[in-house]
Amino acid sequence: MDELSIKIKIADREYPMKVKTEDEQRVRNAGKSINERIRVYRERFGIDDKQDLLAMVAFDCLVDKMELEEKHVDTDDSVVQKVNQLNNLINQAL
Repeated sequence: MDELSIKIKIADREYPMKVKTEDEQRVRNAGKSINERIRVYRERFGIDDKQDLLAMVAFDCLVDKMELEEKHVDTDDSVVQKVNQLNNLINQAL
């Protein structure tokens, strides 16, 4: 399990961190995504305060995460229902 020392720049501030080699691209992409969301909020709402921008991005990310989790639960329930239907069909056929 190799680790890399990298620096990620978020809101004009560098953050040194150690990441697993296999996680490096994901971490870098996350940094880019955060900076892009900051840029969008800055342009859309004319906000320059970095703390406000970071708070808005954090809130936005959490809402997205919660939405994905809800969809995941719905998908899991749907899969379980389909498997149960298939089991019933197999049992009827036997």
